[in-house]
Amino acid sequence: MKHIGAVQAGVTADDSDREPTSGELDAIETEMTLIQAEIELLDVQISLLDRPVTETDTRRLRRAHRKVLVARLVLANRDGDAFADVA
Repeated sequence: MKHIGAVQAGVTADDSDREPTSGELDAIETEMTLIQAEIELLDVQISLLDRPVTETDTRRLRRAHRKVLVARLVLANRDGDAFADVA
């Protein structure tokens, strides 16, 4: 039987590529508030798929959406401050 496998380096991963680097983990940690806010928004959207939307649901959806926007704003301002220090 002939073995079929990817030979190109871009397709096959090295063992060292299996785990995230410390820089990638730091980036994830920095964006964790945004990630959690997006998950909360997605949970609200999923819960509203199969039933009529009430006033309370509308408030939950708006609150979750605002939370995502605030998290994005904080993250963007943090990145902007980092670039201002370099310049």
